[in-house]
Amino acid sequence: MSDIVLLGLNLGAWITIVTVLAMFLCLLLTKLREDVAFLGVIAILLLTGVLDTKEALGGFSSSSVVVIGVLFAVLAGLIHTGVLQWIVRHLLGTPKRYSSAVVRLMLPVAGLSSVLSNTTVVALFVNIVKIWARKLHISPSKLLIPLSYASGLGGVCTLIGTPPNLIISGLYAEDTGISLNIFSTTIPGLACLGVGVLSIIALRKLLPDRRSAEESFEKTNEYTEELLIPADCPHIGKTVQEAGLTKVEGGQLIEIVRFDREVISPVPQDEFLMGGDRLVFSGNLEDILELRKTHHLVSADHPVFTVSELDTRRQLVTAYIMPECNLVGKRLSETTIENDNQFTLVAVARRGERISQAPRDIELKVGDSLLLECSPVTHRSNPSNPLYQIRGLQFVENDSVIPRIGVKTLISSLIMVGMIVLSSLKIMTLLQSAFLAAAAMLIFRCCTPSQAMKAIDWNILMVFAGSVVIGTAIQKTGIAEAIANGMLSLCNDRPLLVMTMMCFAATFLTEFISNTAAGTIFYPIVYQTAVSLGVNPLPFIISLMIAVSCSFATPIGSPTHMLVYGPGGYRFSDFLKIGVCMNFIILAVNLTVVNLLYPM
Repeated sequence: MSDIVLLGLNLGAWITIVTVLAMFLCLLLTKLREDVAFLGVIAILLLTGVLDTKEALGGFSSSSVVVIGVLFAVLAGLIHTGVLQWIVRHLLGTPKRYSSAVVRLMLPVAGLSSVLSNTTVVALFVNIVKIWARKLHISPSKLLIPLSYASGLGGVCTLIGTPPNLIISGLYAEDTGISLNIFSTTIPGLACLGVGVLSIIALRKLLPDRRSAEESFEKTNEYTEELLIPADCPHIGKTVQEAGLTKVEGGQLIEIVRFDREVISPVPQDEFLMGGDRLVFSGNLEDILELRKTHHLVSADHPVFTVSELDTRRQLVTAYIMPECNLVGKRLSETTIENDNQFTLVAVARRGERISQAPRDIELKVGDSLLLECSPVTHRSNPSNPLYQIRGLQFVENDSVIPRIGVKTLISSLIMVGMIVLSSLKIMTLLQSAFLAAAAMLIFRCCTPSQAMKAIDWNILMVFAGSVVIGTAIQKTGIAEAIANGMLSLCNDRPLLVMTMMCFAATFLTEFISNTAAGTIFYPIVYQTAVSLGVNPLPFIISLMIAVSCSFATPIGSPTHMLVYGPGGYRFSDFLKIGVCMNFIILAVNLTVVNLLYPM
């Protein structure tokens, strides 16, 4: 394979380039899951002989990947003992100015994100921020983008705050034998965070003032109506389909409540109608009342479709359509997801406005918000994580902000602090202290073994492992060295210019793919470039860590952006307007502070 050379690169290098580009195209243009894409890349590199078995499986044994997996278990202990919920509940306060609100929001979020999963932190804050925004008479769209940005800026402040930092620092340790301190990125990270907060306040006019989707869902009685089947109704004994009640103009039949309080939802088309049945419809009120006339129904004298009664039976929850959701481009009427998971679609909102047509006939798009009526079992399908999915449909646990404070809350907090202290003082390696913290969470019953295992996101671990393998292939096949030499000749061996171009390219790429993938692809290139220049590679590595996690210009640049996309009623252009400015501002701060702290 190495005997065949084209444009200075061997066959193995070209196989790697084509495979990685194909993976990018698949992730951008298809709904292929990231973990599947990375597993496919590993398989191709192994089967073609670019990597041997040990190298192809090396990502799964990488210490940085193992650390990430163990930290999921630590996070489960913090969630189940109420630490995160207590912090969310008590830190925001009641500021009187928008600038004060931004500071009160972004700093705690950044602090939590520096030691915890960004997506989990944002998931915990989304609902409370919406309530808080209304209390402050501020549109949620003015605060949800700052919420997402703060999680990214906080994540770069420590090595454990965001996965790319762990992956890149692990690769750096393998190449140099030098283990970075957990706080190696703290000072430049804090500088970026401080400037980021000030930039949000200064650029607040670029933030949209939009109506959130949840505002369309708050007054459910405005688009739900109950009708009663009287004793003389001609449709008694017929099926729902035979009676012509399966659909309503702009709505649908979402449940039947029997006289013995049996609730039938979703309603099958072959369900028989009985006298005294209460039919609960969602849709346009005028159309529902017209149905009352045409089908010999009467208005129910006592509504049962109320929040207080649903709390004891079925509940109203909101879910969002994420980019990877396999419902994108489909209508729920074409799927069995409602019957499979025992929930019923009540309404759909897009860009903050409820769509008036029949909900199950709406072709779903990324960012849509769905109001679902579901059983408590469905609603709490994964209580170990406030952020969970059903076939890519993203639920945010509304009750996750209720604190459960006790002795274990203090214990889990001390365990987390102890892990950070032991690692930062180099008494133990980060891997050792993480294992010790996870064991302590189990010993003191801050979480159960089952909860710890459920908290691990195996899809994410697959992506991280695959990223390490890709980085190995890029370095082994000479791609990193070739790009480094090309970059050096282009920049006339000027280190600062090379660093700037590398960080700019990494920031741009991470707007479209995961920051972990971007970091591991650029790491061997950046490291090889620094070595070729004969300068200290550390400032290159630190600046890369920050660059790949600071993607602000597109909603697909970070999972946290997509978490706020639907609730904020945003459009793609909303992120672009303020995000491009933020990208250049943070890039400038990153390069300036890193070069002051770590001379080349």
